[in-house]
Amino acid sequence: MNIEKRVRELVEEKINDKPNLFIVDIKMHSNGKLIILIDGDKGVGIDDCAAISRHVGFRLEEENVIETAYNLEVSSPGIDTPLTSIRQYLKNIGRNLAINMADGTKREGKLSSITEDAIIIEEKIKEKGKKAETVESVIPIDKITETKVLISFK
Repeated sequence: MNIEKRVRELVEEKINDKPNLFIVDIKMHSNGKLIILIDGDKGVGIDDCAAISRHVGFRLEEENVIETAYNLEVSSPGIDTPLTSIRQYLKNIGRNLAINMADGTKREGKLSSITEDAIIIEEKIKEKGKKAETVESVIPIDKITETKVLISFK
């Protein structure tokens, strides 16, 4: 049985009545750590994480899915966790992003909107000898290797 697949089913079962919550990632590490990352359109609270942890933990024990000792961790993605879904991009409209492109280049800009297959950012472009200009750039999602939210402490 695929542990990650079963855990995904259990989490979906638990958050079925909370349409604002969604799964970001589920990983069973070889060291016995089972990590479930949950997010919400308006964030995710500790109560939701605890309820998911109890539900998944109880069902995994009941079904004896994992035969070795394991450590179950349910949390929201950390600030340094890359964006992986359209819902995460939507949640971060208006924030600055650092984007690694498939061609090896890096781009930075404020996320202004998103379509099914692209993100639109306001990017400062500086040409030699000219003043920096802010332009809207459409970046196809399939050309992005990683996107992280830039945190400003100003």
